[in-house]
Amino acid sequence: MSRPPLPDFFDDLDACREALWRLLADGAERGRSGFHLPALATVDAEGRPRLRSVVLRAADAGSGTLRFHCDRRSDKAAELAARPACALQAYDADAKVQVRIEGTARLHTADAVAEAAWAEARAMSRVCYGTEPAPGTALAEGGAYTLPDAEAALTLGRPHFAAVTVRAERLDFLYLDRRGHRRAGWRRAEAGWTGTWLTP
Repeated sequence: MSRPPLPDFFDDLDACREALWRLLADGAERGRSGFHLPALATVDAEGRPRLRSVVLRAADAGSGTLRFHCDRRSDKAAELAARPACALQAYDADAKVQVRIEGTARLHTADAVAEAAWAEARAMSRVCYGTEPAPGTALAEGGAYTLPDAEAALTLGRPHFAAVTVRAERLDFLYLDRRGHRRAGWRRAEAGWTGTWLTP
């Protein structure tokens, strides 16, 4: 049984970085992509690591930024506001690619970025931001919270909504193949990205 041909980026460092951003952009568009739900790592007030999945909403290679959304009342919002350094990681089994991004987050709550993100949010997403009580609140029962209807969410959810942009500063790309794994990394500098091959 013949193996599929190796991808174009296999021995091309620039093509690896292009593939990284292409896969992330695709993940922002397609819910079934392995890159649609990256894990976000933050640090809490006591210096402990925290990890959870977020929905990737945008990935822009030109600016080197990613965007996801969160509830302003959540732990992750508080953690990113206090310590903006964060990391994201995603793996797609079909592509056999893992991507890791380290960068600096910025919460957008009342600016053009937040307004545009809220305007493009789906009704079911807006409803989530109207949840009462706030995310992470201890409940007497599992269902002891309320959600507004879609119309009420327009006004009840917006004050709790934040768009989060992450300015990538380090990138790591890992492709897995029995014929030889390929790993590459990049750092952002004033002049742009500097990359190198890395031992997998």
